[in-house]
Amino acid sequence: MTLIDPSSRRLTHGAPVAVWIGLGSNLQEPERQIESAIGELAALPETRLRAASRLYRTAPVGPLGQPDYINAAVRLETRLAPQALLAELHRIELAHGRRRDGTRWGPRILDLDILVYGDLSLDEPGLTIPHPEMARRAFVLVPLADIAPPDLAVPGVGILVELLERCARDGVKPLGDSDPEGKPSRSGSGPIRSSDGHP
Repeated sequence: MTLIDPSSRRLTHGAPVAVWIGLGSNLQEPERQIESAIGELAALPETRLRAASRLYRTAPVGPLGQPDYINAAVRLETRLAPQALLAELHRIELAHGRRRDGTRWGPRILDLDILVYGDLSLDEPGLTIPHPEMARRAFVLVPLADIAPPDLAVPGVGILVELLERCARDGVKPLGDSDPEGKPSRSGSGPIRSSDGHP
């Protein structure tokens, strides 16, 4: 069980927690925004980047007329508590020029979301874990499947491989990959990356 001190930025004790983060951008050179953000996530305090998915081009959800998104996912190990980690994600978004104006599903310079945080289920103002929309979003699940085990348990939601089987993958395509269904594979635009040099 993940143990958190609510008054602290850190876990109370034990090993760092495995956390999966979703990334998305469809403004101002989205590929560059995502690659830069991955580097910034790797530099977070009390945190190590363990793996990053390939980049995917995805159809936008929401208002018409938006450019396609670039999406990815990363796996971190962190001792930051969830709210502290969220604050760091917002700091990175702000540094990239993101301004939160309340628009839902509109175009974004950078969007960083905590998808799964260990075995934690959390519902607080401004933060719900697991991410409440992830089970219905192929642009979240397909990159996540690049770097997470098929039997990853998403607390209160289900098993990753089963969620993926139930989710239409139309409009999700790896960059550099002509697969018409956008199915995850280890080819495409490059290998899975890890901070310790291992896939």
